[in-house]
Amino acid sequence: MKCAKIETILPESLVKEIQKYIQGEYIYIPNQMKKRKKWGENSGSRAELRIRNEKIQSRYNNGCKIEHLAEEFFLSIESIKKIVYVRNK
Repeated sequence: MKCAKIETILPESLVKEIQKYIQGEYIYIPNQMKKRKKWGENSGSRAELRIRNEKIQSRYNNGCKIEHLAEEFFLSIESIKKIVYVRNK
């Protein structure tokens, strides 16, 4: 979350209007819903997990056992089941 001086962003008339409601306090203005990024999109974590899950599904489809996948990817058996049994959206 970035901080910015309101005077550098908004016109003076709007600043005066906001000051009628709040003075000397911090105010958070969220992103518009359509512009929000999902978890992990900035850092690349989402893409890394997708690639990992695709590897797990592929290995499972080629006959690798769930227990072996859990050991190989350092995940619980239940986590592996969630990955291999998920249906494509």
